Amino acid sequence: VQLQASGGGLVQAGGSLRLSCAASGFTFSFVVMAWYRQAPGKERELVARILNNGEANYVDSVKGRFTISRDIRKKMAYLQMADLRPEDTAVYYCKGSARGYDYWGQGTQVTVSS
Repeated sequence: VQLQASGGGLVQAGGSLRLSCAASGFTFSFVVMAWYRQAPGKERELVARILNNGEANYVDSVKGRFTISRDIRKKMAYLQMADLRPEDTAVYYCKGSARGYDYWGQGTQVTVSS
């Protein structure tokens, strides 16, 4: 099982980015797909997650700005980020969970300049 995150980059405050997570190497569906982030010197935190029924949850700091989605058939997950702030700067990781296991992608850097 492999997860490949992409779409990060450098953006000015107030800008937008769309992260993508492509999963491959398996035939089952993830029960949950999620995005985490880790800023320098901080612990990794859950940003958003989405169940296979479409139910989504967000950390308070991104509510109203970020939107998580997934395409189960294509084995993709997305994180649309708007109104980005310098405090959103971090490495963003995608994670898929199924059958009692968690599978992590390699991370993509998001840097928001003020």
